[in-house]
Amino acid sequence: MTKYSIRDLDLRGKRVFIRVDFNVPIKGGRISDDTRITSALPTIRFALDAGATVVLASHLGRPKGKPAPEYSLKPVADRLAELAGRPVTFAADCIGEPAREAVDAAHAAGGTHLVLLENLRYHAEEEKNDDAFAGALAELADLYVNDAFGAAHRAHASVAAMVSRFPSAAAGLLMDKELTYLGMALGDPARPFVAVLGGAKVSDKIDIIEGMLERVDRLIIGGAMAYTFFKAIGMPVGRSLVEDDKLDAARGILSHAQARGVSLQLPVDHVVADRIDAHAATAVLEVSDAAIGDRMGLDIGPATAHLFAQLLSDAKTVVWNGPMGVFEVAPFAAGTMAVAQACARVDGTTIIGGGDSVAAVNAAGVSGRMTHISTGGGASLEFLAGRVLPGVAALPDKPA
Repeated sequence: MTKYSIRDLDLRGKRVFIRVDFNVPIKGGRISDDTRITSALPTIRFALDAGATVVLASHLGRPKGKPAPEYSLKPVADRLAELAGRPVTFAADCIGEPAREAVDAAHAAGGTHLVLLENLRYHAEEEKNDDAFAGALAELADLYVNDAFGAAHRAHASVAAMVSRFPSAAAGLLMDKELTYLGMALGDPARPFVAVLGGAKVSDKIDIIEGMLERVDRLIIGGAMAYTFFKAIGMPVGRSLVEDDKLDAARGILSHAQARGVSLQLPVDHVVADRIDAHAATAVLEVSDAAIGDRMGLDIGPATAHLFAQLLSDAKTVVWNGPMGVFEVAPFAAGTMAVAQACARVDGTTIIGGGDSVAAVNAAGVSGRMTHISTGGGASLEFLAGRVLPGVAALPDKPA
């Protein structure tokens, strides 16, 4: 899958609508993590350097289709001006006169100012993929660029319906990078190919597990989702998180892995406690040990961490999504940190996806040793599961 890139467009003198993902955490008007803003800067700077007037659009939170001050992108505009080192004109709406006036003023200034439109989700039509709303957005620009891979799995107006209204559309540099690395993992990965999946719920990852079984050589499953598998095969789980309605699905995955000849590895020991608390008394037990009683499994144990590291040691492609335990609480962080360190030692391609896994590699101080850290979260999971992402499908294919 090869899409046109922003590098393929003639940008000089054009108004370029760039769909970005500025859905950043804001508390009290302050941005606590500006990673998504800094990730978009290469595309923004590329367009500015090429002589374009840049019109940026994003969603923020879930304002439910109407203006809500706590979801305004104004703090993002202020931070973007600091990071980009140039003025940012903030439009009080994403369509209509406020948007047109902001874009016209920036265009008249020769593209020296950036324009950031107000939250797209202030209009319910955005999430409905409404064609008329898409048309109103498209009136603001001459060309379209999607650099919001994190929103590409949503069939919303700014990522799907509006694209066909432009004579030229392309992926931004960040989107292009996501498609390159995730596409490689999906299509022709170097082997051995190992996937590490964690997190709380099997239900969130059933499709990706099934999809991965068609592609990987080894599948490592940790985190709370492992306990649904344990219960499915009759192991003691205490009060660990289990999705009882997914027990059959878990058995099906285990059977499928065996039929495919894929090594599916679950934890062999775990850290248990009676509550999620930094001061809780903990114990390390084998997963078959009924002494778990009414306690919960909250992290993989040291034997499992060593085993998982061994399974990663000769990998040439690794995809990791989801923590191994409640790593935000110190007594239950060791397993996730160990996997982060093991990924950092891989002599091959390492792709990290999902907010918790990204936070883990940052906390472990090894983010710079990963090949690609995906901004996608849910989008990266759906892509790796083989699903069509509306925001990607809408972009024109580049001839081979």
